[in-house]
Amino acid sequence: MYSNKQNVNLLTALLVAHGVRHAVVCPGSRNAPIVHNLSECPDIQCYPVTDERSAGFYALGMMQALDEPVAVSVTSGTALLNLAPAVAEAWYQHQPLIVVSADRPEAWIDQLDGQTLPQPGALGRFVRRAVSLPESDSWHCSRLVNEALLAATADDARPVHINVPITEPLFAFDVPQLPAVRQIVRTSPPRDYDCLYPEFVDGLLQARRPMIVFGQTNPHRFEGIDVDFLFSHVIVLHEALSDFPNVSHFDEVLALEESGERKGERILPPDFIIHVGDTVVSKRLRHFLRSATDAQTWRISQSGDVEDTFQNLRGIIVGDPEAVLQSLSHKISHRKPASMDYRRQWLAALKEAARRADSYQPAYSQAAAVKYFEARFSEGAVHYANSSAIRLANIYARHHVWCNRGVNGIEGSLSTAAGFSVVTGEQVFCVIGDLSFFYDQNALWNQNLRGNLRILLLNNGRGGIFNRLPGLDQSPARDRLVAACHNTTAEGICHECNIEYFRAETMEQMHVGIDTLFNIKTTRPVLVEVLTDTVDDEQKQQ
Repeated sequence: MYSNKQNVNLLTALLVAHGVRHAVVCPGSRNAPIVHNLSECPDIQCYPVTDERSAGFYALGMMQALDEPVAVSVTSGTALLNLAPAVAEAWYQHQPLIVVSADRPEAWIDQLDGQTLPQPGALGRFVRRAVSLPESDSWHCSRLVNEALLAATADDARPVHINVPITEPLFAFDVPQLPAVRQIVRTSPPRDYDCLYPEFVDGLLQARRPMIVFGQTNPHRFEGIDVDFLFSHVIVLHEALSDFPNVSHFDEVLALEESGERKGERILPPDFIIHVGDTVVSKRLRHFLRSATDAQTWRISQSGDVEDTFQNLRGIIVGDPEAVLQSLSHKISHRKPASMDYRRQWLAALKEAARRADSYQPAYSQAAAVKYFEARFSEGAVHYANSSAIRLANIYARHHVWCNRGVNGIEGSLSTAAGFSVVTGEQVFCVIGDLSFFYDQNALWNQNLRGNLRILLLNNGRGGIFNRLPGLDQSPARDRLVAACHNTTAEGICHECNIEYFRAETMEQMHVGIDTLFNIKTTRPVLVEVLTDTVDDEQKQQ
């Protein structure tokens, strides 16, 4: 029987899954659930050592002899600090020492309770990864353990620290078996990518509902890619932040699916996902893919970091995504995938969503402004600000767009576009909402700006996204304190900074202003401010 502590059981199961077979254990009450589990587990041999200073070096010697990772378990408090000399030595010997420290609940740290000190990070730079496991969130706990164990056993092995807070009572051992866990694997194929991980290749071929999802990428990233066979057998979803000419209208498909308006058979979540690139704007897609609890997600990235966006990560292929996809296409080109019905179903739904988006003619609104802007855009670089602006881009843009989606803040969108404009000869457009603009208005207080910077300001007098958050309308603080309602325009700012300014309050004025944005010849930046009503904006979006 095992401990009834969820984080301890997940840790034990993942130690086994990652090949840990030996553990040095030190006495203590707080780590008793951990020691009990290691002792109960038939796959792990325990070696008791009373002195933690000695225990760390025992584990070091075992690693030298076995050439494999070894765990050392200590109780809370200063017991952990006694491992520091051995951990430092293991760091410089490139040994995968796995330090497992029991801990008091975070609320009791620095509260004069016994054997409590801030244990997370206590081993400093002598560990490659330090994690502290939550007691109740199994996905988060498993992900952290996987991250730490992958870091320990990387090509350049190093020590890691796994801290385990445990709430009393400590000594309940009534769980009959360890939980099934999701081990995350990481592989670095040879540079020619001739040998891809077999489970990755076979999983794609056997999948009934395979999908490739492209997040944000730099432009021209996949121009040289020849994966026609792969893309002809797998549904590919991407947004305007990806390096593909036409946005796929999956967000609209999922919205129709949620509302029950879409005709035809219900679209099921995929059972095999390849994730390339960085962030995905669509919250609907993230939720849809997270509902695929039985799916395998494979992440292709050059960093090899554990980025479990869809909460079902199975493995990481470390390498250049373009080359990996190229190799994968060649590998499956002579083998027939299990099913193409899923792709046909998605393509039909995407085609219908694209038709609806193209035929929809919104009345005067931010949606109408972005649709008109994108219909007339032909060349140059386009930056979109966060929140509503980038979501409109994902409906109407037919080209790569730049957007600060790393952490999705509203600050700096205009400054980023301005910085882009001062080092390029092409026209640079910035489509931006009012809060983002006024927050970053000092981007225009700059002597470097030239006439190639063109700004389309969508001003509805508030953070429009807050009108679309269910439940927030129940708060009397929404408009003034959350959505930051205002009556400010950019005219004065433009006058002070010598920016060409045009104002639009009707559909005709908006058309003339955007046409001017593209065609005017000037040595100074140009701004067109489209003033709309937030209620109209909410109703007129797709």
